[in-house]
Amino acid sequence: MQKTEAHAIVLKPVLTEKSTWEQENRNLYRFEVAGGANKVEIKRAVELLFDVDVLQVNTLIRPGKLRRRGARYHQTPPRKIALVRLAEDQKIELL
Repeated sequence: MQKTEAHAIVLKPVLTEKSTWEQENRNLYRFEVAGGANKVEIKRAVELLFDVDVLQVNTLIRPGKLRRRGARYHQTPPRKIALVRLAEDQKIELL
């Protein structure tokens, strides 16, 4: 896998209060990933991009929200989120 392919799989980190707490206490990182990516591809991409050892990958699909613009409604697209657990002694600097 090349770095360009890895960047196409791992789109961006999810930075919220909950994800920050998980990084500090559980060594768990959240990333928004491509919709068609599977767990094996996500693991390889994170290991290549950040040079870490990934122990576990869980995924979830966050459904899109219904938004209103004027009198019309539209739905935002769904997002796939990957929860990546690293080895005990490893960290990723996101900021």
